[in-house]
Amino acid sequence: MNEVKVIGITGGSGSGKSTIVRKISEVCPDFVFIPQDNYYKSAVFINNSNITAYNFDHPDAFDIELLHKHLSDLKNGIGIDMPQYDFVHHCRMAETIHMEPAPLIIVEGLMVLYDPEIRKLLDLKIYVDTPDDIRFIRRLQRDINERGRTVESVIKQYLEVVRPGHASFIEPTKEYADMIIPEGGHNQNALRVLISFVKDISSQEGE
Repeated sequence: MNEVKVIGITGGSGSGKSTIVRKISEVCPDFVFIPQDNYYKSAVFINNSNITAYNFDHPDAFDIELLHKHLSDLKNGIGIDMPQYDFVHHCRMAETIHMEPAPLIIVEGLMVLYDPEIRKLLDLKIYVDTPDDIRFIRRLQRDINERGRTVESVIKQYLEVVRPGHASFIEPTKEYADMIIPEGGHNQNALRVLISFVKDISSQEGE
């Protein structure tokens, strides 16, 4: 295997990060996907009534050391056992998923560009920039439909934790990005540049 390339994709909650990943998968299916959400620390005391008692939008909510180790291992050709996270009960699951290295690794999440040691591992750093109102609507729909949340708890968490966390920890990392993609996965010009980079990686692997 040639040198493993790592793409980091970040942006606020509901910005369209997963859409970018899907676009990449259409042209380069042979990649390892690492969602940073899987590296949340357990917070089993959280429920809908006290959702703001734990700040999921703070860097300390993530097991950054484990994420760094796993990215380093994959980049060095070593397989990993990636954790899984239960967003209904807010805890790390007992089951893991074994991942072997691939020519391309994509790590996606809120704090991907926050940690300087993680940034050193990234060959391309992407920030997905989407208006706050669009991001909130997407988050509201996701948390209700996929995570068993109530409308009231989502709004409370957004106002008290998510919005301030975005301003303090996520948006400032835009300065570290090699590429800023406005409008998420709907910005065709930015996507063409990104897809070209991914295709180059794919062609190098085939040589």
